[in-house]
Amino acid sequence: MSAGTARPTAREVRRHKWWGWGQDDVAFRHDNKPAFAPLARDKISLDLATSVPDPDPDLSLLEVPPSGLPEAVREQLASAVGEDNLLLEDEFRVLHSFGRSLPDLVRVRAGGYERLVDAVVYPASEDEIEAVLRIVLDHDLVLIPYGGGSCISGSVTPDPAERRPVITLNMGRLDRVVDIDETAGLARVEAGVYGPDLEEQLQERGWTMGHFPDSFTYSTLGGWAATRSSGMQSDKYGDIEDIVRGLRVVHPRGVISTKAIPGRDSGPSLHELLLGSEGRLGIISECTVQVHRVASVRQVIAYMYPDWEHGIRGMHAIARSEVSPTFTRLSDGPETEFSLAMVKEPTSTKGKVAAKVQDTLFAYLRSKGWQTQGEMCISYVCFEGTKEHVEREKSIVKKIVSRNGGITLGSGPGAIYDQKKFDTPYLRDFLMSHQVFGDVCDTGATWSRINEIHSRVYDAFHAQRREVGKPGFMFCHMSHSYHAGACLYFTFAIPYESEETALEEYYGAKRRVQQAFVDHGSTVSHHHAVGTEHQPWIEEDITSLGADVIRGVFAQNDPGRNLNPGKIVSP
Repeated sequence: MSAGTARPTAREVRRHKWWGWGQDDVAFRHDNKPAFAPLARDKISLDLATSVPDPDPDLSLLEVPPSGLPEAVREQLASAVGEDNLLLEDEFRVLHSFGRSLPDLVRVRAGGYERLVDAVVYPASEDEIEAVLRIVLDHDLVLIPYGGGSCISGSVTPDPAERRPVITLNMGRLDRVVDIDETAGLARVEAGVYGPDLEEQLQERGWTMGHFPDSFTYSTLGGWAATRSSGMQSDKYGDIEDIVRGLRVVHPRGVISTKAIPGRDSGPSLHELLLGSEGRLGIISECTVQVHRVASVRQVIAYMYPDWEHGIRGMHAIARSEVSPTFTRLSDGPETEFSLAMVKEPTSTKGKVAAKVQDTLFAYLRSKGWQTQGEMCISYVCFEGTKEHVEREKSIVKKIVSRNGGITLGSGPGAIYDQKKFDTPYLRDFLMSHQVFGDVCDTGATWSRINEIHSRVYDAFHAQRREVGKPGFMFCHMSHSYHAGACLYFTFAIPYESEETALEEYYGAKRRVQQAFVDHGSTVSHHHAVGTEHQPWIEEDITSLGADVIRGVFAQNDPGRNLNPGKIVSP
């Protein structure tokens, strides 16, 4: 917001519903998607015609333990940020004690809470952050920074064994673009700004940061930096470590500032160390980020390949070519099948004509030997720039796709993808109401091994499902292309028997997938942080000696373990 605009109060800061994703009045619907119910029945034995969904959770029916915050500390915190910006109500404490990982969602819905945060504090300035941190250190409390709470890594969840009072620092009142250096293409931005508000402020002046993760609507700039986020347009704009050029971090001994200048030769990179530190080295209060002029033309074009191997060859060829797309994405056969099942039933004449054209196209492809169910792979490529630039790059990519056995579908499917890209998280809540888990695991792979990793992860998942004698559905897409490789983003769905066995069943599948990543030389996560959920594999990822180095850094800078202890490495 502009400098003259009043800051939001604590209660005005954007937040999730306490038990799930996003807004209370938004939910996934399947009744307008005729292919979804048959897919659910075929892949995970979920019969939506007979399955009765669980009702939405009711917090008033759950036992919420009282805050353990001493009154003297409460008074000091209220003095630091104002009475209205210190919240101890049950709903706010429950909401801020969990992220949006599946284990978090199971626990927040079930009640019987082992450990909740004791208070939620909303600072409105760097000075107030420093004041809160001083109180935390003086009274030996625990402080957990909180952006939008969308993490799926356990990064904002307090340790159940923690006996000290726990304070969550919600950064949502720090929501302004402070300044734009239009010559350098750099913007100073407060760390608590949510994605939509950030882009609105930048685009009012003709700029964009270009960072659009799946969690965009419910995540913040500081959260992106603290967890090494990656947005779907990283092919052009970079991952968050490329975008964030300078940081201000409130540390137990003062404020650290890294300079937003091109190139650094100041020894080991402190800037890189702070990125991805998940609040363990301090609280990110401000980021200086690269910004770009909004492109005059933007188009997302859809393509189709006969199978995954042809598609990967095409994606690799695009990455090696002279074009510079905003993003490239390839869905494998199962994900393409899922995507087609998510299409709404057409109601307009235009929609019905488009559906008829698609049916005719698929019939033609089948006549040419394509398997149009479960094997063919849809791809999306985004182009931005002047009209001439976009048309030239589209022409090059069209030829690359054709040389690799694919066809061009055009801008229609691409426009639908671009409009609906942030809606998928609501599907998880819907599935959970029918006792089905839907979750994601992502990793990075080199071009030379990407097909092998893709195949081995599928093997590991389906072997685990056979062992337990239960169905499961997995699909994957390739995105975030780099010179040496790309991200593989797997989604899986598994039904579970009961609340009592739910987490055991979930971890049986999740752990098998994560282990396949590290066993075959990939990373524990491409862009979903470490937190506690991915911590069991951190030593296999960076070696035990590397983990010891990280432990040493945390211990030196936070000897009392007051800053989000237990995340990334343990203790």
